[in-house]
Amino acid sequence: MKTDSDVSIYPARQVAPWPAWSLLIGGVIGWVASLALTIEKFNLLTEPGYIPSCSLNPIVSCGSVIASSQAAVFGFPNPIIGVVGFSVVVTVGVQAVAGAVVPRWIWSGLWLGVACGVGFVCWLIFQALYRINALCPYCMVVWAVTPALLAVVTGRWESPRLLVAWVTQWRWTMLVVFYAVVTTLVFVRFQDYWLTLV
Repeated sequence: MKTDSDVSIYPARQVAPWPAWSLLIGGVIGWVASLALTIEKFNLLTEPGYIPSCSLNPIVSCGSVIASSQAAVFGFPNPIIGVVGFSVVVTVGVQAVAGAVVPRWIWSGLWLGVACGVGFVCWLIFQALYRINALCPYCMVVWAVTPALLAVVTGRWESPRLLVAWVTQWRWTMLVVFYAVVTTLVFVRFQDYWLTLV
């Protein structure tokens, strides 16, 4: 009979096709968005008067976000973190799609990395809404993809522990709630502008 200590939350076995492809596609989307932001940042630094392609109006303006101090928390552009992080996700996704048996420690490390990414995304959402007062389309793609990737990776959990089983079972509901909360916050924060578009 297995005990808690005998059961790993990330067993080393092949991943089913749907989660494997979700991991790969989500990683590619996040990587492309991060790369686009990185390119826009370098263009801003090297071309005086450059207007980013994602600066559409006073509210949806990635130029305002990229130029803020919050866009380089660790002394270099935040999107570089995304380029590196999503590259790892894509690498694991390719292995999973190919049918490789990914070691347990890689799944655990991936979950930890994506969970930290979600925490960072939540901080960036707060900064964008209440400090920078602007929205970046590429950033919002990362906001959407990162929690979804966490839900996919969390689906690898297999444990008799009640809390782990509950989180695994309700992860998609929590993802929908996250999207609903963020969408509401975005609408309420800039509702005066949105209403002018009606």
